[in-house]
Amino acid sequence: MTTDTILSTASEADSKARRGFVLALFAYLLWGLLPFYIKAVGHLPIVEVVAHRIIWSVPIAAGVLIFLGRTADFKRAIRSRKMIGMAALTAAIISINWSVYLWAIIVGRTVEGALGYYINPLVNVVVGALLLGEKLDRWQMAAVALAAVAVSVLTYEVGVLPWISLALAFSFAAYGYFRKTLPIGPSQGFLLEVLILSVPALGYVLWLAATGQGHFATGNLEDTLLLVGCGPITAVPLLLFAFGARLLRFSTIGIMQYIAPTMVFLIAVFVFHEPFGTVQAIAFGLIWAALLIYTWSMFAASRRAVP
Repeated sequence: MTTDTILSTASEADSKARRGFVLALFAYLLWGLLPFYIKAVGHLPIVEVVAHRIIWSVPIAAGVLIFLGRTADFKRAIRSRKMIGMAALTAAIISINWSVYLWAIIVGRTVEGALGYYINPLVNVVVGALLLGEKLDRWQMAAVALAAVAVSVLTYEVGVLPWISLALAFSFAAYGYFRKTLPIGPSQGFLLEVLILSVPALGYVLWLAATGQGHFATGNLEDTLLLVGCGPITAVPLLLFAFGARLLRFSTIGIMQYIAPTMVFLIAVFVFHEPFGTVQAIAFGLIWAALLIYTWSMFAASRRAVP
């Protein structure tokens, strides 16, 4: 291989990495700003908002798939009962995650939502160990132990488990685990999921309209636009992340995944002025320490893997 060829290959790899970084960064920034949009739709019923997130995501996901010319895998998937069953499971899990997150922000528990997505990477480590037989090194075990202590501290203070944080962390971990069983690309998988969910979602919206309980196209233009906007704010960051992640190293994604919960945490405390006392500060300190240890161990493993 000539020097020019090597330089060309390296330059192409750098270009892809930069493109992937920009795509993933925009995805995380949009996720980080999502609480503002959720607050804007907070006066609407949560189930109706989730239904419109699903319905208006369908044309966006389908349009992207058609534009990229990646419909062949999708056509094969919708002819497979097994594939549809698997997609129905992942779709149900992610809809639960969406609903809990929406509710948490609307009722003023955004800090707990941020904590859930901080905990999620550590839950993924535990899921990998328990269900995939992946071995934890001593640093990963220490990180998980610190996270468990943080949850215990919050439980002791409040008197109950921080169920919002745990529900978000475990539902997203479950989604990631079962999503791996779908042998199709992320954009095809997302379209399949929202198509499956659109059946009950559309039925529910039509029922709301028939009974006069809906808020879509009822004369209030602001509510109608907000509900339609639920599609783009759901589909766009997911698709940006899906395409960006394919161009980045796992370790890079591992660091970037903290952007969104950090933004959400700062918005919750300094914009929404949610309570954040000493006990919460201790718990978050433990979580951040756990994430530093986990991230360091991830980079160490990545360096050892390089020949």
